[in-house]
Formats: sequence, C-alpha cells, structure tokens
Amino acid sequence: MEGQRYQKQHNKETTRLILDNCNKPVQRIRLGKAGPFYNVLNIAQDASITLEDQKRGHCHFDDKGKFQCENERTGHKKSELKLGLGLGGGSIVLIALLSFWIVFYRKRQKYASANIHSGNNSSGPSSKSDLETGTVYFGVPIFSYSDLAEATNDFSREKELGDGGFGTVYYGKLKDGREVAVKRLYDNNYRRVEQFMNEVEILTRLRHKNLVSLFGCTSRYSQGLLLVYEFVANGTVADQLHGDRAKHGLLTWPIRMNIAIETASALAYLHASDIIHRDVKTNNILLDSNFCVKVADFGLSRLFPLDVTHVSTAPQGTPGYVDPEYHQCYQLTDKSDVYSFGVVLIELISSMPAVDMNRHRHEINLANLAINKIQKCAFDELIDPCLGFESDEEVKRMTTSVAELAFLCLQQDKELRPSMEEVFAELQRIKSGESKFENHEEKQDDSEGIKNTQPPPSPPYCDEDSLLKNMRLPPSPTSVTEKWVSISSTTPNASG
Repeated sequence: MEGQRYQKQHNKETTRLILDNCNKPVQRIRLGKAGPFYNVLNIAQDASITLEDQKRGHCHFDDKGKFQCENERTGHKKSELKLGLGLGGGSIVLIALLSFWIVFYRKRQKYASANIHSGNNSSGPSSKSDLETGTVYFGVPIFSYSDLAEATNDFSREKELGDGGFGTVYYGKLKDGREVAVKRLYDNNYRRVEQFMNEVEILTRLRHKNLVSLFGCTSRYSQGLLLVYEFVANGTVADQLHGDRAKHGLLTWPIRMNIAIETASALAYLHASDIIHRDVKTNNILLDSNFCVKVADFGLSRLFPLDVTHVSTAPQGTPGYVDPEYHQCYQLTDKSDVYSFGVVLIELISSMPAVDMNRHRHEINLANLAINKIQKCAFDELIDPCLGFESDEEVKRMTTSVAELAFLCLQQDKELRPSMEEVFAELQRIKSGESKFENHEEKQDDSEGIKNTQPPPSPPYCDEDSLLKNMRLPPSPTSVTEKWVSISSTTPNASG
C-alpha cells in the first residue's frame, strides 16, 4: 500500500525532503520522476505500527549519502540499541579490569607474606620460592615445614611451651638430635610478617651470650610463619618466680643477682647496637640448664636511627612494664627499656608479678607498690623473706641496693633514669660490695653526724635535684596525673 508523496529539493547547503504531511511511518521507498526540479517518492506504510506511533516521521540522507526515512519510534530504538551496546561493552571491560585487579592483589598479598624484608638489604630472597626452597635466608638456614611438623609432632598441644601476643612456642627435636623451640605466629598477615622479619633481621646481626640464638626459619602460606630457636630448658624467669616452677624454690638470691646482671648486660649490648627491645619482661627472659639468661622475643624491637634522641610511635608492650612517659608522650627511647627493667628488678627481689588484680587497688601495679614501699624505706614489706632478708646481712645489703637502683629506673622523668650501661655497672658493684649508693650514704652520715630519723621521700642517695623530682611522683608510675603539654623542639626524632 503506497503512502504520501514527498518532494526532494536541492540547494547549495543541504539536501532535504519537504515533508508536507509526514505523520506516518515509512518502511519502503520508490523513487519516481515528477518534473525537472524534484523527484517523487512513493513511500509504503508500515502496517505493524499503531496510530499512536505514526507521528513526527521524517526522511533524510545519512552521512554516507544513503536516503532513509524514519519516525520517532524507530529513532528511539536505534538510540536505545546504541546505549545498550555502550553499557554492555563498558560493563564487560569493567568486570575484566576488576577480575584482573583481584587476581593481581591476591598474588601480591601472597608474595608479601612470603617475602618482606628490610628495604636496604639486597641479600634477602626475591620471591616466595626463595623462602620456601632456599638454603639461607638473612644468614640463617631455611627449614622445611614438614621437618618442623615432624619435630613438634605436628604442633601437638602436648609440645606447647607457652604462648604470647604473637604466637605459640612448641618444643621440638630435629633429625640431627638438636632440641629446638619453634615459634608459630598466629596470623599470616602483613603485621605478623613484619614482626617475623624484624626478629630475624635483629637476631642475625647480633651476637651475645645472653641473647637467644636463632637457628633458622621457614614459611608456608596455609600454616603461617615459623621461627626456630635454641631450646632453653628452664623456661622463663616469670615461671620460676611466680608460675608453675616457683614451688621448687630454685631461684636463690645468688641466682637472681646473676639474672639481673646478665639481663642488664644483654640490654646494654642491644642499646649499644642501636636497638630498643620494647618488651622487656620476665616472660621474655629465659633460663638455660645452668640458669644463665637468654633474652628473647624481639618481635616489637626497633632499630634505633642514628643521630636521634627518640622515636615517635604508638605505645606497645605489656601492661605493668610500659614506660609511663612513652605511654603518655608517644616517645620511645632506650630509657623505656630501663623503666621496664626496673620492674624486672622489683620482681626479682619480691617474687611478685608485675600486675596482680588480687592486690589492693593502689598496689595492683607492682611498680606503684614498690615506689611506695621504697619511699617509706619499708624494704621488709617488699623483699621476699624467703631470700634471707632478715637472716643474712649480705642478702639484706644487696636486695636493698637493688631496690634503690630499681627506684631510679622507675622514675617518671626519663632524664632521671640511668642508662642500661650504668645499671649494668652498678649491679656489678652491688654484687662485689662496692655500690656507690652505699658509699654516698656513708659520706652523708659522716658529714651530718646523725641519722635522719624521718622516712625520706626518696632513697637517701638521691641528690637535691632528684629529691625534688621524686617528691612530685604521681600515685602510680603508670598513671597520668598531670596534663602533658606538647612543646616544639629542635630535637631530632624519628616517627614510626
């Protein structure tokens, strides 16, 4: 069925159709002659289109010179088709990119878990296979996971030696007969990998008789990260003081004095090597078969940058041992270890744990309890009577001197604390009977001629400046009683 007749008109600018009454859709076109100036187009009507759609039809030449006619619906369909194709194609590209990113991210995470090492250490492994199948990593041997699983009876609970914030330690025996302690980190994530690499790097660069020896390490994605240490037979100092082994009473005063000296020696060595342990506590001081000290657990340790006085970092450590100034000011220094060691000294002379919820609320924290007793010179209320404090004058002399040294270590102001090297030297003098504290006290007595009958607010060896500082000690060394005001300083520091 033929429809309307239309004219095709030409001019210089365009070629168009004069649509006299173009209100019907078109489907087929037949060109015919009607005169010298225009052509006649016979256009067939599309019977499938309703009257509602038969509006605003138009005909034109496209950009290729092809003549076509369409109505609003057909044009709309073409627009919808183009839009649909565009959205569909874009979605496919987006899904492909997202899939690629997910695969890449997972591979990168696996790679990071197996191979994260110090930025400047170019001798470390460069891939997961290096860590899994290599023979040396950071200078220590690589153990296969299967060998360590066999050595620990597949990490049996019966082989557990203990656990902490970072992992569980198992007893194991290697095929060559060596007894080992295998630390298995809890989670195979970036944070645990960082601690793993930190401990490996620190232990491989240090050599000291009172630091635990690292035999090697291994890694496996599904089973986590493993560190292999020498086995230390007598457990931790904490266990010997107030744990399951305390009932045997093996830690006599001479042994405790040696523990204090050897631990101080190890920490002084760390500080001389620009390393802050950051988690000094009796649980991290191990004792071998001869009760010699092996300081362990360097997961939180920090390599201290050169030419800085402190490192700004969020406080980490164990409650009861954390330096209050570090906790308050977020400034980590070697004096933070000194404070923690002061708590260890108090544990050694008192046999009490660093935190005990069964004690009076003001004495839950051992450092708080000790400061109060020492300020009152109530050493008999602090020192373990089982050590012979009342019956042995030599024990009384040494334990009292150690308590006074611990008091200095527990000062809130880090500038009043001695260095670990000074602590180590003083402990040696106390053992030999040449403590400078005792000599200082004797000189004071000679000059004054009489003894002060009033309990001093601080140990008698403190000078006037220290005495004034000590009189302002807060009720608890781990509490904050004064608002800390941050002041600008040109003191170099590092953040991390």
